[in-house]
Amino acid sequence: MSSRKQKILIVDDEPDIRELLEYYLRKEDFLVYTASNGEEGIAEAIKHRPSLIIMDIMMPVMDGIEACGIIKKMSEFRNTYVVILSARGEEYSEVAGFGAGADDYISKPIKPFALISRINAILKRRNLSEEPKSLTIEVSDLKIDRETYLVHKGGDKIIFAKKEFELLYLLASRPGKVFTRELILKNIWDNTAVITDRTIDVHIRKVREKLGEDYISTVKGVGYKFAV
Repeated sequence: MSSRKQKILIVDDEPDIRELLEYYLRKEDFLVYTASNGEEGIAEAIKHRPSLIIMDIMMPVMDGIEACGIIKKMSEFRNTYVVILSARGEEYSEVAGFGAGADDYISKPIKPFALISRINAILKRRNLSEEPKSLTIEVSDLKIDRETYLVHKGGDKIIFAKKEFELLYLLASRPGKVFTRELILKNIWDNTAVITDRTIDVHIRKVREKLGEDYISTVKGVGYKFAV
């Protein structure tokens, strides 16, 4: 996949990690910028508007979780992907990363070619999401038509209730992206509605009952994603 000179920001307090990542990313023809802590990373992100940010967790001044949360709340980074890169493999660190809005989580030690492959896949999703929006999503063996509120799986038509359909449509619009429960509530339910996490879980269960278990994955403690 061609990177088309896309910009990547590396935020890590370890010079060796920054140099290693910068070397491999420049070989792939990316424009690469670096920062050594979360506060500096935010400033560099505002300055360069990268397509993707690789963010370490444990850093001085401001850690990666806080920096990710701040970036994800800024409208100008609506289409910027943040990948958390950390030596901490504990589940709670991963949950914290996704909870802050991260789009992916990669554990150290770094495998450069695997990382490049993951980055290219993420940026491919980004490019697809920026294409003119159609009312119909076709992914895997599904055809999800927003105009008719119908879903076809192979040659079979499946009927969904309105909220079930909107939930599926939202997840399928960004395959691989983790949608937090907060983000799902914001997109699917009116802010005035009294909705609990249990409501979302029930709707997910109903969608799975109609489609099968292979399409929507649970990210424990965070939310859900459409996984092909």
